[in-house]
Amino acid sequence: PTTGAASGVVAPPEAASGVTAPGAMAPIEPPQRTAMSQNRAVVALLEQAHANSDAGKPGAADSALERALRIEPRNPWVWAEIAQVRLAQGRYNQAISLARKSNSFAGNKHLLQAINWQLIGKARAAKGDTDGANQAFQQAADLAQKAQNEPTPGQ
Repeated sequence: PTTGAASGVVAPPEAASGVTAPGAMAPIEPPQRTAMSQNRAVVALLEQAHANSDAGKPGAADSALERALRIEPRNPWVWAEIAQVRLAQGRYNQAISLARKSNSFAGNKHLLQAINWQLIGKARAAKGDTDGANQAFQQAADLAQKAQNEPTPGQ
């Protein structure tokens, strides 16, 4: 199952779509928002974006995330959250691009990279790219495995 658009959790599409996630991988849970930034304003904006997204207000979520991005333009979690909103809006190419941008800032944050690859897989599946989606889900599974060995999620 998929949770709120800005939650950072994206599950692979159901088997009926013709896309199968390698190993029936479960959705990847992100860390607490406080682990996403040391800046309290950014954390508050991430929470605001999540609440707005859950309330069906993608424009308000976008606005909060854009403000967070102005404060921390290289924060990979903020880029990932924007990608989640774009995915929920059906703007698949933008979602993929933003998830890749997030990965470019992610360094060795394997949990975040796995979340981004799950999002890329879901966007590719929605576009009808079954092979590309399966490749993305495999990449997500590999990174999720690496993340299990990290001492602090997302750090």
